Amino acid sequence: MSLPRIATRDEWLAARKELLAKEKQLTSQRDALNAERRRLPMVEIEKDYTFDGPEGTVRLGDLFEGRPQLIVYHFMFHPDWEDGCPSCSAGTDELSPGFFEHLHTRDTSYAMVSRAPLAKLERWKAKKGWDVPWYSSNGSDFNYDFGVTIDESVTPGQYNFRTKEEWEAMGSDFFSSEQPFEMPGRSCFLQADGRVFHTYSQYARGLESTGGSYYFLDLTALGRQEEWEEPKGRSESARSGRPDFAS
Repeated sequence: MSLPRIATRDEWLAARKELLAKEKQLTSQRDALNAERRRLPMVEIEKDYTFDGPEGTVRLGDLFEGRPQLIVYHFMFHPDWEDGCPSCSAGTDELSPGFFEHLHTRDTSYAMVSRAPLAKLERWKAKKGWDVPWYSSNGSDFNYDFGVTIDESVTPGQYNFRTKEEWEAMGSDFFSSEQPFEMPGRSCFLQADGRVFHTYSQYARGLESTGGSYYFLDLTALGRQEEWEEPKGRSESARSGRPDFAS
């Protein structure tokens, strides 16, 4: 592994300032993107999805646990597997009680959904020592409808908002794997007036750009839900829930 070149303090400072300008540009772009994400239209969920949970059969609305927002992680766990996906497990290992507390403070619930039977999910959850709401969608259309179980005998081939034909045009053999197969994803939902709406989903490399609870809240329709005194000239992204620090 190559190491950074050795420089004087003045050379380092000049390079750091140059990089800082690019970092600030990226931050502004990210704030603008988050604001645009919050302006996405939403689609009402009309199908009555049911899941197996520790307390029995529940519906999608129950996963909100009384809060207006819900983030669902589509955890890869094929019904035939005995263990959960190593990558999904590694990401879940990083979720702390404080993370969930921060989401709940912003009226946002978090749950995982997989196609494996509940008994397998519960066993893996206990082995990993997790305290995360986890539900089985086995027997329902949920995984297929949200594009994380790929099975062309059930639904047309599509992943990450690209059709099979688009993947093939890119030179990818993504759909050549033995089907059905599982893929990861994350979906956000909003509940209002007793109705459930789908607001956002992300897949593939988009799942890698994760951070703390603020990152997850930025994926939701209501965002960070923070109230700040608005100085003159505050940017649109800052008005929507972020302090405008000095540049």
